[in-house]
Amino acid sequence: MKTIDPLSVSSVYGPVLSWRVGWSLGVDLICETSFCSFNCIYCQLGNIQEHVYERKLFVPTEKVMADLRESDWKKSDIITFSGSGEPTLALNIGEAIVQMKDFTGKPTLILTNGTTLGDPQVREEILPCDKVFVKIDAATEKTFQRVNRPVESFSLQNIIEWTLQFKEEYHGYLGVQCMFMPVNLKEAEALADILIRIGPDEVQLNTPKRPYPDDWYLPSRGSHDGVPYPAKPLKVITQGEADGVEELLREKTGLNIVSVYQ
Repeated sequence: MKTIDPLSVSSVYGPVLSWRVGWSLGVDLICETSFCSFNCIYCQLGNIQEHVYERKLFVPTEKVMADLRESDWKKSDIITFSGSGEPTLALNIGEAIVQMKDFTGKPTLILTNGTTLGDPQVREEILPCDKVFVKIDAATEKTFQRVNRPVESFSLQNIIEWTLQFKEEYHGYLGVQCMFMPVNLKEAEALADILIRIGPDEVQLNTPKRPYPDDWYLPSRGSHDGVPYPAKPLKVITQGEADGVEELLREKTGLNIVSVYQ
């Protein structure tokens, strides 16, 4: 397993241009390796090195704030917690959100797979975040296990129920991210029923345009186009297929649908 000293690198990267939120300054509260409760087949980090569900402190908040002050944070539209894995597994995510909001005056965003939303402590910690985007890529348990490859204890129903529980307490902007590949394209209609049930402020349709690295490389957390490390392209859906999914979801759910192809 490849690891680095998280104190030897910056926990803040970018800003990078995101099709969803504009210029996004990334915050990586993990840094030392890829650490996640999912091991998605399309992950831009490659095969997850620490495929676990365990909350711990990786990078002290004082270090994160020092990295922020040295970054180009003023050029960003939003501060995004993502990085080298599931950001809510970092024990200091709550205080990091509050301190960054206070220092920059900019909105904050968490990209999460939803596995920690069943924990009341996590839900309370992330309530101050302006936007939370939860990943839901499947409408059946079989596809969920195949695409997202969660740690053994998690199911698709867990993610749905915990997202609904979080929504009851949260007063910010809730988005649902849907990554479409040939393997789950036929589940679009069934996924619409899940989206109706959740009723997010926004549904984001994506396809894996970022390549899949052959190992974990720190630069993969912020890469979008060219990558300076070995990686292979993944199977994506076509523009026509994306348009079809968008039309289906828009008509069936009545929700705000945005697409990477727009």
